[in-house]
Amino acid sequence: MPIKIPNKLPAAEVLRNENIFVMDHSRALQQDIRPLSILILNLMPTKIVTETQLARLLGNTPLQIEMELIAVSGHVPKNTSPEHMITFYKRFEDVRERYFDGMIITGAPVEKMDFDEVDYWDELCQIMEWSKTHVFSTMHICWGAQAGLYYHYGVKKQMLPQKLFGIYPHKVSYKGSILFRGFDDEFWAPHSRYTTVRREDVAAVEELKILAESEEAGVYVAASHGGRRVFVTGHAEYDPLTLQGEYLRDRDAGLDTQIPANYYPDDDPEKTPLCRWRSGANLLFSNWLNYYVYQETPYSITHIGKDKKR
Repeated sequence: MPIKIPNKLPAAEVLRNENIFVMDHSRALQQDIRPLSILILNLMPTKIVTETQLARLLGNTPLQIEMELIAVSGHVPKNTSPEHMITFYKRFEDVRERYFDGMIITGAPVEKMDFDEVDYWDELCQIMEWSKTHVFSTMHICWGAQAGLYYHYGVKKQMLPQKLFGIYPHKVSYKGSILFRGFDDEFWAPHSRYTTVRREDVAAVEELKILAESEEAGVYVAASHGGRRVFVTGHAEYDPLTLQGEYLRDRDAGLDTQIPANYYPDDDPEKTPLCRWRSGANLLFSNWLNYYVYQETPYSITHIGKDKKR
C-alpha cells in the first residue's frame, strides 16, 4: 500500500525510484479509505534527509500511511530553506486540535545541553503532554528518546566518555515483545550520540519494559505497557552512508571522532561501508505500525487517551 505525503515533497522522487508506492495528496482524495495518520516532529538539522529516511520505512508496509510534518516554532533550522519549511511543515498550533494514530519524534544535535537549555524545550514538553490524549503510539528516536524518558518518567541522560558511534550488535531482551516479532537472535543497529541512559534507571520505571539492548550500546528500545510510548536510542532509520557523512564532517571540523565501529570493512574508510541494519529497521517500523498503531488504535480516533489502562 502507498504512503501519502505532501505534494512535491523531495522524498517522493527518491522513493519512487526505489519502487516504493507513493501517493500525493491529490490522488489520495480519490481513495475511499482511512489511512493511518502519522505525525513526524522533525528536529534533525538535515530535514529533507530525515523526511526521506522515515518515509522510506513508513511506506514499506502493507498499510496505507498519511504522513504529516511539523516543526517547533522556537527554532529556525540552518540547513533547510525557509521555502521548504513553509511549504511542507506545519506548526504545533496547526494540529493540536487533531488526533493521530502515531507520531515520531526524531533525534536532535543538542544532547550535550541540559534539556531546559534547549531553546524549544518548553514547546517539546507541550507536544509530549498533548500526545497522551491525541496520539495513540509515539516513537521517540535517539535524543528524542532521552527527552521522552526524562519528561515522562524522570530518567536522566548521562554523558559518555566518548561518542558512541557505529553499528552495534543487539539482542532482544524481552522474548514476548511483539515489537521484535520476527527478529533474529542478534541484530545490528546504528548509534551516534554522546549521551546515554542507564539501564538500571530505565528498569526501575514500573511502567517501562526494556525490549532490546546491546552490551556496547546499552538499552536500545524500551516501551510503556501497551506500546503508547516507544523509545529507540539508536538510528534505525539511517541510510547506508549517513554515518560516513557524519564521520567526514567531524574529521573535517578537526574533531577527534573515531572511525564508526563495525562499519567499514577492516576499519578502512576508503572501503564501502557495510549496511547490516536495513532488514531490522524495516521490521521494527512495520511491527510498530502493525501491532502498536494499526491493531490497537481505537475505532474512533477521538477516544485516544480516554482509556486509563493504556
